[in-house]
Amino acid sequence: MYPYTEGRQNHASNHRSTRQFKEGRNSPVKRRRLCTSALVAGIFLKFHSEFYAEISHMDLPIMTRFPKTSSLILGLALFAAPCIAQIYVSPFGADANPGTKANPVRTLARATALARRAIPAAQGDVTILLAGGTYRLTRPLELGPEDSGANGHNLVYAADPGARPIISGGVRITGWRLFNSAKNIWSAKVPPYVKGARQLYIDGVRATRTRGRLPVALTMTPTGYTAANATMASWKHPSWMEFVYTGGNSVWSERGEGLGSWTQPRCPVASIVGTTITMQQPCWDNSTMRVMLPSGERTANLVGPMSVGKEPTYVENAFELLGTPGQFYLDRDTSTIYYTPRPGEDLATADVELPVLQSLIDATGTPADPVHNIVFSGIQFSYATWRGPNGPDGFSEIQAGYQVTGPDGYAKQGLCTLVPGGECPYGDWTKEPGDVRFQFAHNIQFLRDDFVHLGAAGLDLGEGAQNDLVQGSIFKDISGNGLELASVNAPLAPPAAFASDNRIENNLFEDVGAEYRGGIGIVIGYARHTLVAHNLLEQLPYASISIGWGGWPDKIRKAGQANNSALNVLSDNLIHNEMLVLSDGGGIYTQGLTGSSLADGERVSGNVVYNQYSSGHAIYTDNGGSMITVDGNVMFHDDHDNWGSRHRDWYDDNDGKVDDPLLIENNYWQQGDPDASRENVTENGNHIITSLSETPASILDNAGLEPAYRNIVDLRFAKPAPPQAPTRVAAWGGNGYADVTWSPTVDQGGSPVEAYIVRASNGEETRISSDDFWKYAYVKFTGLHSGQPLTFTVSAVNRQGVGVASLPSLPVTLSDRTIAPPAAPAGVRVYPGKNAVSIHFQLPHEDRADGQPSPILAYQVTVNPGGRKVTFTGRNVIVLEGRHTTFNTIGGLESGKSYTFSVTAVNNAGPGTPVTVGPVTVQ
Repeated sequence: MYPYTEGRQNHASNHRSTRQFKEGRNSPVKRRRLCTSALVAGIFLKFHSEFYAEISHMDLPIMTRFPKTSSLILGLALFAAPCIAQIYVSPFGADANPGTKANPVRTLARATALARRAIPAAQGDVTILLAGGTYRLTRPLELGPEDSGANGHNLVYAADPGARPIISGGVRITGWRLFNSAKNIWSAKVPPYVKGARQLYIDGVRATRTRGRLPVALTMTPTGYTAANATMASWKHPSWMEFVYTGGNSVWSERGEGLGSWTQPRCPVASIVGTTITMQQPCWDNSTMRVMLPSGERTANLVGPMSVGKEPTYVENAFELLGTPGQFYLDRDTSTIYYTPRPGEDLATADVELPVLQSLIDATGTPADPVHNIVFSGIQFSYATWRGPNGPDGFSEIQAGYQVTGPDGYAKQGLCTLVPGGECPYGDWTKEPGDVRFQFAHNIQFLRDDFVHLGAAGLDLGEGAQNDLVQGSIFKDISGNGLELASVNAPLAPPAAFASDNRIENNLFEDVGAEYRGGIGIVIGYARHTLVAHNLLEQLPYASISIGWGGWPDKIRKAGQANNSALNVLSDNLIHNEMLVLSDGGGIYTQGLTGSSLADGERVSGNVVYNQYSSGHAIYTDNGGSMITVDGNVMFHDDHDNWGSRHRDWYDDNDGKVDDPLLIENNYWQQGDPDASRENVTENGNHIITSLSETPASILDNAGLEPAYRNIVDLRFAKPAPPQAPTRVAAWGGNGYADVTWSPTVDQGGSPVEAYIVRASNGEETRISSDDFWKYAYVKFTGLHSGQPLTFTVSAVNRQGVGVASLPSLPVTLSDRTIAPPAAPAGVRVYPGKNAVSIHFQLPHEDRADGQPSPILAYQVTVNPGGRKVTFTGRNVIVLEGRHTTFNTIGGLESGKSYTFSVTAVNNAGPGTPVTVGPVTVQ
């Protein structure tokens, strides 16, 4: 079934694609001569198909009764195959058919086999036309060099005009019965070959495996944990459970876990005996014993910490946690799946899809013999999974879906010369696989395709990708990364094996990282001459675009990994509402060497990045990021910085004497850095803005999808539903009140989130609009009783209704202790712009030392002369910590006039001690 792919059927006809047979390239005379035999064969086949229909009542199979005739028919079909320009396939066809429109084949494998025979003599594209419906694969469609287009033409897999075919790796689950009426738990049987399900979809809406806070306190040990009591010892199938460690900003009661705030690793449990919890290996060692440098200075991988080192954020996939709407559990031993429906779901009529295959398309070539000239147009790829994290490796994340794997991964993998016995090259960690994957593939095109409801990365154009194009496609509801390009295992590969000349244009990326929150919209390893342009990236849990690798050695005063990357361009992309869960990323994240000079290095231009929730940078030049030009971009409401940051240059024997070369010019931002050129970094001609409306319309209008592709945002792949739950709920308890914050909903369901409902464990609730939450980043819950331990949950609301509640916050106890106003903010600086200023500030020093007895909720600025007061609020204020700096802007100032600015931190006791800066003369 495919009831939720609305609107796509008209798009294919709006734009000419390579699936159209190129009549002009072929002489009609030559084609008539070539295909005369095809006509004869078709007539012969039609006659015999009618004859077969007449004798179909006979007991013996036709091939037995008429072996010579059947062989003749098959031989003529194969003889005719090279002349076929179009091969038709339908879920209701039969593989014994010839593949005509009237008699289509049923499977993609059979259609591909027919195309393979037709390609060598083809005088144009060989097109496989897919009728509407679902093509349920029992194994991946495997493509090799022999399936490549020939003579400059393509093998094209295209939707039949007006159709919307779905290539699926899932099975439909039916026969639901009520299992537990008190908890509204339903059950159904699944095929016995289904093991370890990680995703489930009800009418296209993703369900999650059961999850909950740990019911008992844990103390970490070398092999796992010791529990405070034996509560979990009686839980069923402990080896199927996973402990999940979510990164992100540490705020109030919620600490950032994980292997860095940009990660969300997870490890499976091995056993629970009494109070002893043993974790599975090698995931546990790879996540808790990452080897240190011989100097002990930091981990040898140079990326993150040695260990998760903390209690898990939650436990996942436990039978005992069943009962929350929208969550499921698969009992592998009995082949039974359990699920609690969300309000409005009817399992008797719903399309319930369980992904089974771990790959839909697997295409592999070699540098000398690549897969090439294959086009996919108007096709939906859905319901594939990835069971890797179920196994002993778990998901020991490094960054961007790359993981440490293997029994000694923590001590060797990707560590090269940094430790004895390290494996080279540096940074070669295990890549998250794609559910559609190509290796050493040239001239591959994905045109107006949809990658939705997938359990790994959506599309992987890996090693040796060259001249590939992804255009007008949608990447949505994907567990991991959206699109992966190139690799990190061969930074100095020769030209034939190096990713180059690829284009990613006019695509939509939304709600990727749906399961593995470190997932990124577009992840590019080492590549040359890549164009990433006019994409729309929104509603993402972490970074939007990541490009480059291997720059971390600058942390220990060494050059980053040498590589052949150069001439990559990221331009005119529209990025907003990103970094919704994890932190220390950016709208566009770059690291490592990007070229040999600014002339052939990376160029980031014309992008618009706004509404970044967690701390990081809008455009992030991270470790070793060198030879980068950031020109003509818009960066607004980004937490903490618009652009960052400088790093010392250890390449080419520079020995850290100067910074990595960067050119930052002509941007529109709030950062306000003054023009300067020092130590290889030039900032020039950048403009302070106080709203997006102050940006030239030419930049705003040009960013994101071009007009011909803007209709893809209207496509729907799921039944309209309330939003998914927010995450990382944190609270701080005061005298009769609590402040509550959280990470916003990523998957908004059928319409944008309008409000959030916060519920206390004592039954009280309050509500805040989505606009106000983005403005203030917290809600004050009043009318509570001091001395009372409370937890809080949050539900999102849209036009379809109220979504399922989040996991509860950790308990906080309200207190009547006296709260003092905060000390003066630190590091206050004011940079002037055109009728505006940018004000930078840090957390008050005293609040750094004593752990913030009351959280800082705002910063108030008094502008003199005039006494005007401006208040800065938002997530960048709530999560500001340590020596980090954040900023905001004030407009409406008179050009040429001098002002002073008094900045005060505000907590629950009110404004604190001010610090005054100025006078500053406005431009």
